[in-house]
Amino acid sequence: MAELAGLEDPKARAVNERHGDDHGVNLGALRALAKRLRTQQELACRLWESEDTAARLLALLICRPKAFGRDELDAMVRDARTPKVHDWLVNYVVKKNPHADELRTAWSADPDPVVASAGWALTTDRVAKRPDGLDLGGLLDVIEAEMKDAPDRLQWAMNHCLARIGIAHAAHRTRAIGIGERLEVLKDYPTPPGCTSPYAPAWIGEMVRREQAG
Repeated sequence: MAELAGLEDPKARAVNERHGDDHGVNLGALRALAKRLRTQQELACRLWESEDTAARLLALLICRPKAFGRDELDAMVRDARTPKVHDWLVNYVVKKNPHADELRTAWSADPDPVVASAGWALTTDRVAKRPDGLDLGGLLDVIEAEMKDAPDRLQWAMNHCLARIGIAHAAHRTRAIGIGERLEVLKDYPTPPGCTSPYAPAWIGEMVRREQAG
């Protein structure tokens, strides 16, 4: 904890706070520290219990993802309120855990929109990598009915799923683009030059174009 405190950078904190993250540690420095520590499950659990955001990010880098039980991960995702901790928990830990699909199903229908966004993130991963068994048309039904009025983080996760369905599954592409065009979610999102817009029709079109060109 003392070493993490020593890595605190006011400029990094200012940038992170604009994105809802309450820490000031450069992520490159955090990864370097994690590389030095290597995997230490017990230390990771102690760092998580500190409730400090930088410590929790470090914990997610040095933990053993398959060591967590289902209920532990459920409690952790409900306690991970800052965006970066939530994102790393889902992507670096839950996706590699044997309970991931069970949690995906449970979380997607959770009344807490932050928890539900974790479920949708796991669904997006399956849409891209292991779509067998998923009802893609049913997912589009839910997105069409609920995404427009969903809270920001849940809306972002659902939009990502919409785009991934359109990119990865040609049979559903026209409908996915049509839903995006009707709902206009993130249509005006500020996108830096050279970056792909998160607006689903533009995102789908650009990624399909790249795949076809490549």
